[in-house]
Amino acid sequence: MASSEMQKARVINELRAFIKKLLQDPQILEQSLTVARKHLGQGNDREVMTRIANEISDTTSVHISDDPAEFSEADRLYLELLKEVVGEEQALY
Repeated sequence: MASSEMQKARVINELRAFIKKLLQDPQILEQSLTVARKHLGQGNDREVMTRIANEISDTTSVHISDDPAEFSEADRLYLELLKEVVGEEQALY
């Protein structure tokens, strides 16, 4: 298997495991959105994403690295999606 195919398979497996965790504990989504709402707009993007990741790790069964350089593809995607959803919510008001 080519390196890019192995990378894609790894990302798919990470996302699959993450989605399974969300389905098993639906409260993770609301807790994550609450955390994102609290922190977005307070500092530069990297600092904000680190604070969001740390608080999600502290308050849910989702574990995201303390170091943004070590975020997995699934971590980055989840944080970006939280940012998008909260941004869209705020645009409605």
